[in-house]
Amino acid sequence: MRVNRVTADLSEYPDLVVILLGMRVHRPRGILRLIGVGPKLYRSHADRPDGLLSHEDVVWSLFPPHWGARQYWRDLDSLERWTRSEPHRIWWREFLKNSGGTGFWHEAYFARGGIDSVYDDMAPVAGLTRFAPTVPARGRLFSTRQRVRGAAPEVASVVTESSYYEQQATDTQRPDELPGRTV
Repeated sequence: MRVNRVTADLSEYPDLVVILLGMRVHRPRGILRLIGVGPKLYRSHADRPDGLLSHEDVVWSLFPPHWGARQYWRDLDSLERWTRSEPHRIWWREFLKNSGGTGFWHEAYFARGGIDSVYDDMAPVAGLTRFAPTVPARGRLFSTRQRVRGAAPEVASVVTESSYYEQQATDTQRPDELPGRTV
């Protein structure tokens, strides 16, 4: 029997963004964070925010628990608007204050070219960091739009770079030390 071979015609989606997301549990208390965020995320994508074309849940591994999603967005603008809106903005701000025994990452692939990635508290490494060197997400590498397009975000970031690193220095380091965690 012949294989029915097809392909996706993406001509109507020139600015398509495919994003892979994951949250990995590092410590037992991380299970609570993962379970607590899960239902909220499900509700948020079920509401079909403007620009979200499709969402698929992914289990990257059962041990350690590492769950996530693959999402297809019409364009970076709609993805950025959603990430800066409620309730996503609240979850992200809370995570950046305290990862709760988990790590989070995303990798985004753009139809017009470019790949973006960020890894927060992700040890051991995942995704692109399995083969590419890592650098701190600072300066022009702080936000997705800056990393991929070289331009400042059109919608204000959830947390500014200066406030994030100042808070980290206050919470976890002596003032003369630079934190090693990236955003």
